[in-house]
Amino acid sequence: MTLESKLKAIDTILLDIDGVLTDGRVGYSADTTVKFFHIRDGLAIRLALQAGLNVGILSGRDDPANRRRAEELRMTFYYGGRSDKRSAFQALLAEQRLSADACLYVGDDIVDIPVLIRAGVGVTVADAPDEVKARTDWVTTKRGGHGAVREVIVAVLEAQDKWNTIVAKYDEAS
Repeated sequence: MTLESKLKAIDTILLDIDGVLTDGRVGYSADTTVKFFHIRDGLAIRLALQAGLNVGILSGRDDPANRRRAEELRMTFYYGGRSDKRSAFQALLAEQRLSADACLYVGDDIVDIPVLIRAGVGVTVADAPDEVKARTDWVTTKRGGHGAVREVIVAVLEAQDKWNTIVAKYDEAS
């Protein structure tokens, strides 16, 4: 089965946060975590949701900044603070009534491997370790926190013949 045919079957995009939606750095000030999220990743998430896809978080860390970003983008679900990603993925599939084959997961490190190899499509970012790259269906050209999520979402929407319709709406608005 080709990657494009797998992307056509995706109805849920699962994202790790640190190293995927961010560049992997975590900053601290007094009692606050500081993270930087790429604005174009956020727009792509919003567009994917509008196009009828589920988009959610499956992250080892549960951080107020993570929850805030997920809420701000109105993501379908948030599974944070799940260090055992294998069991978290199984719980998510059961609780959300999802098929693993219809899920695309984007992760960036070895803790993500159990989900990357079980999801219908496993994706990692360009700056992921080689051990992770070797176990995925696709490695993005963009680094984590630098538009990798948008790259993935555009590819899914293109494979599903939705992207051009989305872009055309903005052409018509002018």
